[in-house]
Amino acid sequence: MPKPTAHEALIYLMVITSASDRDMTDVELKRIGDVVRTWPAFVDFDEGDIVSVARDCQALLHEEAGMDGVMALAARVIPTHLHDTAYAAAVEVATVDLEMRMEEMRILQLLQRHLEIDDDTVEAIERACKARHRMLT
Repeated sequence: MPKPTAHEALIYLMVITSASDRDMTDVELKRIGDVVRTWPAFVDFDEGDIVSVARDCQALLHEEAGMDGVMALAARVIPTHLHDTAYAAAVEVATVDLEMRMEEMRILQLLQRHLEIDDDTVEAIERACKARHRMLT
C-alpha cells in the first residue's frame, strides 16, 4: 500500500479513535464526515473518499505493526504543524457522544505520545472539544 497523504493519515487517526471500543457508532461516523467537510485542513480532500480511506486504515490495522504502526505512520506523514490538529480531530470523535470510554482515552494517550503533543495543549484541546459538544438540556 502506498504512503498515505496527510489527509488520509488524519482520517486514519479518527477511525482508530472511533473503532477503539470495537463499536464505530453512527454519531462518530457522522462526526468524521463533519470534520472532513468543515475543517480547513481538509479543504483539498474529496469527502467521497472517506469510506475507502477508512477501509485502507482497517487493512493497515491488520498488518504486523497494527495500531502502533498506523499511529507512527500518521505522525510521519502529517506535517508537524498539524499534529495538534490531528489530535483535535481524534478528540472530536472521542467526545462526540459526551462519553469518553477507557479505550478511547488510551488511544488518545498513545496519539499524544506519537504526535509529541505537550500536556497543556492536550488539556486545552480536550476541554474545548467537550465544551463544543455540550447541550443545553
